[in-house]
Amino acid sequence: MSLIFEEIDEGKRVQILHIGLYSTEPESLVKMRKLMEEKKIVENGLHHEIYLSDPWMVASEKMMTILRQHVKERG
Repeated sequence: MSLIFEEIDEGKRVQILHIGLYSTEPESLVKMRKLMEEKKIVENGLHHEIYLSDPWMVASEKMMTILRQHVKERG
């Protein structure tokens, strides 16, 4: 096994900690998009998810996921 360390510049992004079922993530995405609209920023690519909880160890309603969206200034 090898390990590689590298620095990645992800640029500007908006993120939210979603707690709950995966099926309710769209509710958190709506909150993110509302904030983006208020800040006059737009999506710059697909969102990605960082899973903080082990689905085998944590109840579904307590699952934690970071939803992260790359953004750019509108215009």
